[in-house]
Amino acid sequence: MISHFIATFTVGQVDHGRTNEPATRTMTLVREIVGHTRMARKPVVAVAHWFVMVSFGLLFFTLLTAYGQLVDPHFALPLIGHFFLYEWATEFIAWTSLVGITVLMVIRQVKHPRSLGRRSRFFASTFWQAYYVELTILGVVICVLTLRGLEYALGAANQEWWATGLHFPLTSFIGRPLSGMSIGALETATVIFASLKILISMAWMITIAVQPTMGVAWHRFLAFFNVWFKRNADGKTALGPLKPMLIKGEPVDFENMEELDEDAPLGVGKVEDFTWKGLLDFTTCTECGRCQEQCPAWSTDKPLSPKMLVMAMRNHAHAKAPFLLAAEGERSGLLAADDTLATISTVPLVGETGYDISNPRSAYRPQGPDAVIDQDVLWSCTTCGACVEQCPVDIEHVDAIVDMRRHQVLIESAFPSELSGLFKNLENKANPWGMPARGRLDWAKSLPFEVKVLGQEVADASEVEYLFWVGCAGAYEDRAKKTTRAVAELLNAAGVTFAVLGDGETCTGDPARRAGNEFLFQMLAQANVETLNEVKATKIVVTCAHCFNTLNNEYPQIGGQYEVVHHTQLLNRLVRDKRLIPVSRPDEADTPNVASVVETVTYHDPCYLGRHNGVYAPPRELIGALPGVELREMPRSGQKSFCCGGGGARMWMEEKLGTRINHNRTEEALATSARRIAVACPFCHVMLSDGLTQKQSETGAHEEVEVVDVAQMLLAAVRRGHEQT
Repeated sequence: MISHFIATFTVGQVDHGRTNEPATRTMTLVREIVGHTRMARKPVVAVAHWFVMVSFGLLFFTLLTAYGQLVDPHFALPLIGHFFLYEWATEFIAWTSLVGITVLMVIRQVKHPRSLGRRSRFFASTFWQAYYVELTILGVVICVLTLRGLEYALGAANQEWWATGLHFPLTSFIGRPLSGMSIGALETATVIFASLKILISMAWMITIAVQPTMGVAWHRFLAFFNVWFKRNADGKTALGPLKPMLIKGEPVDFENMEELDEDAPLGVGKVEDFTWKGLLDFTTCTECGRCQEQCPAWSTDKPLSPKMLVMAMRNHAHAKAPFLLAAEGERSGLLAADDTLATISTVPLVGETGYDISNPRSAYRPQGPDAVIDQDVLWSCTTCGACVEQCPVDIEHVDAIVDMRRHQVLIESAFPSELSGLFKNLENKANPWGMPARGRLDWAKSLPFEVKVLGQEVADASEVEYLFWVGCAGAYEDRAKKTTRAVAELLNAAGVTFAVLGDGETCTGDPARRAGNEFLFQMLAQANVETLNEVKATKIVVTCAHCFNTLNNEYPQIGGQYEVVHHTQLLNRLVRDKRLIPVSRPDEADTPNVASVVETVTYHDPCYLGRHNGVYAPPRELIGALPGVELREMPRSGQKSFCCGGGGARMWMEEKLGTRINHNRTEEALATSARRIAVACPFCHVMLSDGLTQKQSETGAHEEVEVVDVAQMLLAAVRRGHEQT
């Protein structure tokens, strides 16, 4: 089976950078496995699973003892067999494992799809495999505890020195009622339970040996490797910048595309186009459904389930791998003429499956008839990263989805029609709205001070503290312009010198890259890096979470190394340093007669600020610094925050399936009864504002609620104080 896995993974592409910093990777592995840090979001499950995991290794010695007991019922392992610390550990782990596996079985039943439907995280998991593994563990630990009781009874009958409560602290009570049996009967019972334990264990080993796609069993071996090889050696999650498009392990040189082989894969169009790490990812899936439970697309009745996607890819990869190996001549005598495998080899990854939205499973047909997954599965993703952040074995779902999008866009030209306009605007006007470059400074016209432009008022960025990256939304979108002006006013009030690029700024390329148009992203990004390097930019402040992520994490891939801060980080620092002092409630100027009333605010975490970059505290600290403001957290906040629906280029695509993600999030925000919904990203601002407008038009209520950026709230509190002085 080991050779099967290795052979299957090697049909994938080269993936460099997975073995750097081995010591750090090993420490990360130890932290995640021993500390169960990735499981901790469900504490009860984490504790139960930890004891079950430990029992798998420690109770292996009881299997060796069982083999000896088949020959001699009085057998004990040499040296450690009657060592009291070993016996204590064995009994403690056996009991805790019994409790743990019982808890996990109960949870599986409570969360069963028969009662929760698609809201169950176990929806579409392979239940017979889960039941088989759970019952195997249950049977083994029951046999272990029963054998310990029989060992005590046999020892007591023979008056052995070790037959005391000291050596059987948690099982002697099982053995005492058996002491009335004859020695022969005890020996027979010992052989029977030892045989039963061995049969259960061997049956399990044989079953998983013929089931390479049995992730619920194989993850206990493969998870160690998947965690060790994950993207970031010291990362808490497997989230990170999107990987460049690779061919034979090397980034594609977009400036010399004509030199590429005409058959070179751009993105992933066949399962063998995934890297070996991608194939390892798929095989390691435990089918726990944590990714599915957190996915905004799945939660709003769309066909995308990260778990079902991975399962479909796993099943397809293991079905197709023998054909690929046979075609290479490695097994030509056995499998080359297999018609079934030949059929599987022609199944495209993405296409029309003829699925019924009321039956989500029909969107995943790894062996056909027309595709492994339906195209709507692929395009439902917002790339929010909730699946990756929740995965206990560090599967990198987002990379797989974007790689498949790249193939669909660059090779198949098969993508939602709305993206045609996005790509055209980015290519011709260098912004998603298709607005002229001369309008990039319109937001600054109403400011009471001059906004310096690099190359005009200042020669280069070395003459100011920060280059203010306005972003396309901040320059063109009316709601985002308010945030841009607020940040500019606050920086000016704090004495922070800054300058902008003006019409020299273009889109960072984030929407293009997430939509799969890597060529367009490279074109925009390389132009921006050249501009930024030309003006000697070193420190950049941004208001858009997507610009923040791209400039900070992805531009280094093409030579852009900058210190990038989000506006909430910088403003929070200025407040802590007393360079900005909020002195009044943000809405006091609007409602001066109710100054004693506490203003209630709920904060929405942008996915590309929080989950992708770990920036959770600064926006909340800013809100906490505002006088008379009470922060009310939504149930899904912080690491578990729910997406607004605008990421992954979804802001430019229509939601035709299920319910709207932004409506779901807006309803959750309104349920807090907060008067303001605070955001820190223009995409979130647009999506939640639209959701709020829809709710207001439907119900006629919530007219007093508004969506505002954290910077706008801070400016109102600071400006009020300035007016008073």
